Amino acid sequence: MSTLSYHEKIAVLDLGVDENRFTPAFLETVNAHLDAVLAEGADALVTTGSGKFYSNGLDLDWLVANGERTQWYIGQVQALFARVLTLPIPTAAALPGHAFGAGAMLALAHDYRVMRGDRGYFCLPEVDIRIPFTPGMAALIQSKLTPKAAVASMTTGRRFSGVDARALDIVDATAGEGTVTTEALALLAPLGAKDPGTLGAIKNTMFGPVVTKLTETGS
Repeated sequence: MSTLSYHEKIAVLDLGVDENRFTPAFLETVNAHLDAVLAEGADALVTTGSGKFYSNGLDLDWLVANGERTQWYIGQVQALFARVLTLPIPTAAALPGHAFGAGAMLALAHDYRVMRGDRGYFCLPEVDIRIPFTPGMAALIQSKLTPKAAVASMTTGRRFSGVDARALDIVDATAGEGTVTTEALALLAPLGAKDPGTLGAIKNTMFGPVVTKLTETGS
């Protein structure tokens, strides 16, 4: 179960202790937490996980059982990506372990990423599980990664360790066991409070074409 706490005025959203897959209930809960973060006037946001996963992404079992709702479900997932991408406060994803598929994309939607250096993988496995990226997902990934890193991650299904991910600038920093969230907080703390209206407008300008693709019907 996800929980929301605060380190001074920086909100820390713990996605949970299990695989943190994107069930409809999970998506609803995360959005409710984001509502609270903004309503409570947080200066910044860190998301993380409590166990060996940051997130394993899409709930494929739910998708198989609810195939007629696939379009709706993908729309909900991509709406979350768009929301985090343009959140009007600084954001950082603290990866204590695995971030796979849509879980990795959620991390990329943040402004910064910190990953444990000695455990866990960042992976976009779509090429190996025969699920092509939607235009919105591809736009999100390519807006955050260099062309070299995008090719290396999108076309190979490679599992990147924290050290390898840092070498390609997929993540901004690595940290040891138990210090990933602390490092993410340290990245955000010097930024101080930003005017949400101004920062939100800047992010919407920066990522406008990506948001359009993420929120288009059929993307």
